[in-house]
Amino acid sequence: MESLGELLRGGQGRQLLQQAENKVREIASDPLIVKLRAKHPELDSQTIKLNLNKLHQYITEYNNCNNCPGLDRCPNDMEGHYTMLNVEAGDDWTRVYDQKVACKKFIAKATQDSVRSRIRSFYVDERALSQGYSSLEIFDKDPDREEAVGRIMQYIVTIRQQGLQPTGLYLAGNFGTGKTFLMCYLLYELAKEGYSGAIVYMPDFAEDLKTMFQDPLKLKETIDVLKETDLLVFDDIGAENLNPWLRDHVMGAILNYRMNRKPTFFTSNHDLDALEKHFSFTSKDGDEEFKGRRIMDRIRPFVDVVMVNGDNKRGGRS
Repeated sequence: MESLGELLRGGQGRQLLQQAENKVREIASDPLIVKLRAKHPELDSQTIKLNLNKLHQYITEYNNCNNCPGLDRCPNDMEGHYTMLNVEAGDDWTRVYDQKVACKKFIAKATQDSVRSRIRSFYVDERALSQGYSSLEIFDKDPDREEAVGRIMQYIVTIRQQGLQPTGLYLAGNFGTGKTFLMCYLLYELAKEGYSGAIVYMPDFAEDLKTMFQDPLKLKETIDVLKETDLLVFDDIGAENLNPWLRDHVMGAILNYRMNRKPTFFTSNHDLDALEKHFSFTSKDGDEEFKGRRIMDRIRPFVDVVMVNGDNKRGGRS
C-alpha cells in the first residue's frame, strides 16, 4: 500500500503544499474522521496534519475490510488486522495512537486452527477433520442414522456438562454409513471445549507398527500419546491384520491404561461378539479365545453400543 509520505513527495514547493492541504481536507471530510472528531473534539486541524499517515492508514484499511476479498488476499499491512485509533488529550496537547486489531475472519481462523491442533490423526484422511461440521447437516444427511446422531449429540452435551466420562461409544454398522464422520464430529466439537483427541485408522496403524518395532522410541511416543489423549478413537477396528503383539502389547497396554480413566471410542463393521472372535484368532498362533476375551474385557464394560444405520455414502461426504 502506498504511504501518504510517498504521495506527498510527488510534488515540490507550492505543488507539494497544495497536495498536503488537499489531503488534509480529504481526510478531515471522510465520514470516519468526522465521526472520530465528533467523539474527540480536541482532534483539530493541526493534530490531523501531524497524524496524516495514521489517519490515512485507518481510512484505507477500514475500506479494505468493507470490501474484504478474503483472509488469504487481505490487502492490509498486517494480514487479518486493521488499524484502530485512540485519541488522548491533555491541557495543551492531543495525541493519536494507532493499534492493529484482529478482524473477525482472522479470529475465526485462529480459533479453528487452535481447535484442529488439539486433534491428532493417525492414517485418517485430514479432510474428515478440517472441512467443518454442522449439526443440522448430519441430522439431515440420512434419516436412518438419526438415532445414532442423537446419541452422539447427547454424549457431547454430557461431556460439556459433567466432564470426561469413563465410558466411550462403540459405533457399529455397515460400510459407509458415516461412523468415522460422526466420530470426527465428536472430536471436533469437544476440541472446542479444550479436550485433546486422537483418531487411529486401525488397518494402516497395524501395518505401520511393524516398522515401529525397529524404532522403540517412536513406538513408545505413539503409545504414550494414545494413552494420554482425552478422547481416543480406534477407527475401523476389526479390519486390521491382527497379530499377537498388536493385540496384547499395544492395544492391551493402551486400553488397560485408559479404562476407568478416559473414554475410548470405536467404529467397526463388527458387533462386539464378532470383534471378540476377531481378537481370538491370529495367523501366527491360531485360536486364542482366552486372549480374545481378555482384550474384550477392556472394551465391553467401557462402551455403549450405538448402531449406525443408513445408506452407503462411501465416496461422498458422509
